[in-house]
Amino acid sequence: MAVRMDQELRESQGPWSLEWLGGPGVPGQASGPEDPGGPAEPGGAGESVGFGAAARALGLKSREFELAVRLGEVRTVTTGLGRRVACEELRRVTAAEGFPEVLIARLRVVGTAEGAELLGISQGRLTRLARGGFFAPVRFYVNRYRAVVWLYLASELTEFAIRRPELLSGRTPPGLSAALAAGEDWRAAKWRSRRIGQLLDQTEDLWERAAVLASVLGSVELASAVADPYERAHLRQLRPALVRMRPEAGAVRDVIDAVVTADDPREIRRYRAALASSLGDARRARPAPRPDAGAERPMEDRTRVPGRPRSLWQKLVGGR
Repeated sequence: MAVRMDQELRESQGPWSLEWLGGPGVPGQASGPEDPGGPAEPGGAGESVGFGAAARALGLKSREFELAVRLGEVRTVTTGLGRRVACEELRRVTAAEGFPEVLIARLRVVGTAEGAELLGISQGRLTRLARGGFFAPVRFYVNRYRAVVWLYLASELTEFAIRRPELLSGRTPPGLSAALAAGEDWRAAKWRSRRIGQLLDQTEDLWERAAVLASVLGSVELASAVADPYERAHLRQLRPALVRMRPEAGAVRDVIDAVVTADDPREIRRYRAALASSLGDARRARPAPRPDAGAERPMEDRTRVPGRPRSLWQKLVGGR
């Protein structure tokens, strides 16, 4: 059975509607990714609801709502109860022209076969364009054969077709052909970049932002980039999960780790540079917590770095 990163959580129990907010009711379907829903938080103009309640109010399935939050279609706020959705935000979304059809269309996700059919091209051409980095996957899952299956936003594929129609027919451009022949594949890096951007948008805390950037670096790279073991321990404690994995995902964990971990030297250098800058800001704001004198140093993370040394060595000897 496929291990999907965007798996739906359990269906929520009980109805909820925008009538609680003084607006027209919208039929709901499923709970959201963060909580099972619940009543609005009191506080007048500042009232908010949990993700589950917000998903039901917008008539979105849990996967659709999670994607809407990640893409910024539905904005969230940080409250004493965690990240939630302001009731005013629900009113804004539901008042938009064409709701809910337009919103659902923007959240439509397609695989290679459906995406190729949408653009009227072969699956092979769509895969080549994706490997070349012309558009970024929005999700992925690992199938029963432990192969990564990439998913794309239908709206972004359509926009690409309008923007670059010359790439949909004829011979593959020589530069792209050469890059693909050399083994170039930007799908994972593009997905990581998109996911990191989403996570950075969710926090203004300087140490949390540094932890987001550190989350794509393997243990060896992180130790090289951050010499202080207490800072590394703090970053590991704060770093978010790029994907949610079920407990039984152990058989494909290595495959998933390879997707979420940067392995191309150029990409690693970019993240290390960004992390160094972010760490400088975080250190000036406040130091990383340290134990009392005499306490043991934190244990190093000895987790194997996915895809290395083999894949990194291949890239290095290849001159990349």
